[in-house]
Amino acid sequence: MKISNFIQANIRVWLNLTGRTIDFEKYPFLEGPIATSDTIGETFYQRLAEQEKLSVNHTNEGGLLQEFHKVIDTTSPHIEKLDPTITTFYEHTATYKMEVWNQWKAPISWFAKLLISLVSVEMKQLNIPTNALETSYGMSSDIIQLSDATNVKYACWLRKSVKSNKIVYAGFYSSVLLKENTHEYVKVVFPLPKGNVTVILKVLLLEDGSVKLVSDGKRFGGTGYYRLHQNKKGILKARMIPIKEIIHVFKDKEGVLRTDHFFKWWKFQFLQLHYKMTKKVM
Repeated sequence: MKISNFIQANIRVWLNLTGRTIDFEKYPFLEGPIATSDTIGETFYQRLAEQEKLSVNHTNEGGLLQEFHKVIDTTSPHIEKLDPTITTFYEHTATYKMEVWNQWKAPISWFAKLLISLVSVEMKQLNIPTNALETSYGMSSDIIQLSDATNVKYACWLRKSVKSNKIVYAGFYSSVLLKENTHEYVKVVFPLPKGNVTVILKVLLLEDGSVKLVSDGKRFGGTGYYRLHQNKKGILKARMIPIKEIIHVFKDKEGVLRTDHFFKWWKFQFLQLHYKMTKKVM
């Protein structure tokens, strides 16, 4: 058995034993794409489209969210200060190109890098760059829409390292309503073999016009990082994993749109990504 298969098998056993059984009527926000093959990559979008009889559109103008205002708390005192460029980025992500830098922090980063090298590279998913030079040529950013006859069902964001052409993320983006709230939250799904990672983030408006997307929930059913697994009986199990994310989207002093993306395990930061987003020359 390959080491990657051994690691994934043990993760699945752990999830099956310790995860809670999911009822979509109670937790509809956890419903999302699940892969049946051992690799994800860019071909997953086509396979899902064929399975659900959807059309595939590689858009030049589409975004991660069709209506960014849906994920904003309109009662925020900073609602009038929201920088419109941020709204444009989320609604027309395909019109932007990206540069990215990364910084890992020990000791948690050692285990994360090992998991990436042994599992993520072969799986072609969640293949976060382990060194800064890997993204020195930038990161491609493609928006793929999967639609039925009337609506876009999935907004997909495919990102690759330009230098190596390796898949970094193959994600699905949408907004969802949690029961106790009047506004929606950002939902990101990363399909995995026989499961997925689902991240639910709240959007905070800051006084300077920037926004923070935060997944810091402490209880099941709220914001947070969820690992889902479908066992051999077809039962879906899920656990909240203590990974916290903070995504700060802002304009710098020169008016350039940037993002600081922090990852924490409990309270310990182990990775920071920094993105520079600029308009593509059409």
